[in-house]
Amino acid sequence: QVQFVESGGGLVQPGGSLRLSCAASGSIFSIYAMAWYRQVPGNERDLVASITNGGRTNYADSVKGRFTISRDNAKNTVWLQMNSLKPEDTAVYYCNIYNPFRPVAGNGYWGQGTQVTVSS
Repeated sequence: QVQFVESGGGLVQPGGSLRLSCAASGSIFSIYAMAWYRQVPGNERDLVASITNGGRTNYADSVKGRFTISRDNAKNTVWLQMNSLKPEDTAVYYCNIYNPFRPVAGNGYWGQGTQVTVSS
């Protein structure tokens, strides 16, 4: 099964940048569309950005123009470059597969995520 380990989060001031990394394990990583999700405690998990195995990307309206998702299938890795960060971006960020039929479900196996806190 494909499993995920997220890293790169931290505390940053508004307007700052972070680059999140997601290392995947599994023998069929390259066939999956991938996504970044985020969750605020007490809230539902939200889709932030997705990327197909062919490289087509989509973004939530709230992050469009500020975040960039990318992947390297040879390295089994997906990144999220986060620029112009806002306090409302504060959340735990997770990576997982993207299933358009169940857009917030992933594969049902979630890593520990990486916390992003945007505060002055």
